[in-house]
Amino acid sequence: MKPRPFDYVRPEMVDEAIAVLAEYGDEARVLAGGQSLLAMLNLRLADPTVLVDISRIAALDEIVDHGDTIEVGAAVTQSRLLAWPRLAEKLPLVAAVLPFVGHFQTRNKGTICGSVAHADPSSEIPLALAILDGKVVLRSQRGTRMLAAGAFQQDMLTTARANDELITAVHFPVLSDRRVAFREVARRHGDFAIVAVAALMEGKGAVRLGVGGLSGRPEVRSIASTNGSATRDAVQQMAAELEGYDDLHASAAMRRDLLCRLAPVVIDEAFRCAA
Repeated sequence: MKPRPFDYVRPEMVDEAIAVLAEYGDEARVLAGGQSLLAMLNLRLADPTVLVDISRIAALDEIVDHGDTIEVGAAVTQSRLLAWPRLAEKLPLVAAVLPFVGHFQTRNKGTICGSVAHADPSSEIPLALAILDGKVVLRSQRGTRMLAAGAFQQDMLTTARANDELITAVHFPVLSDRRVAFREVARRHGDFAIVAVAALMEGKGAVRLGVGGLSGRPEVRSIASTNGSATRDAVQQMAAELEGYDDLHASAAMRRDLLCRLAPVVIDEAFRCAA
């Protein structure tokens, strides 16, 4: 299929982009990398009146080190962040996650903020943002606001972004050491994860666990102990609470079982990195 006709706008400034969003509201869609949106247009799952291409806005194509956070602009591609020389030093979890995001070709076009905006519950980048307690910057003619990842992604493909708002950046908190681990199960490398699990050591014997693929958005829990039996009990309780869902790729029961098998391994890897 082909998309229905639409108008195309390619602004050079952020103010121009948000002016179009203010005028058209929910009739406008933002294009950055297009790796999800173009497929939705072709399938007519999205039917905008106007497409706002922000990929050429220089102010959005920046990676800024603020010391305690790394700001990634809305036009920064996944491959560019992956190649950033200080990524492993500053954002070790993001460095671990990015090679699992799509393929080399798609990462050259797909953007970090675009993945966050799409809000697929199995997507790796929203999971990393959630477990790091990162923030999303939203700008409109009404002003600028910053939302925590947990408040921004509300459900499957559903966010708190208003129709007249543009995501201009995301902020990832900096980690000073490699206290992280990540694993996922997918049908093939580069596909969306069936279940993805990330772990972040919070202190001696405590871990922050993030899971994608078991609910409508990434879920994060703190586990007080990395003791073997206590960890398994905590993970099993988390799996029971999340319940999971059935789709073409896996049943809810399989997703829960994958979490129970993956999480102890990932927690152990993070604990060993922190030692």
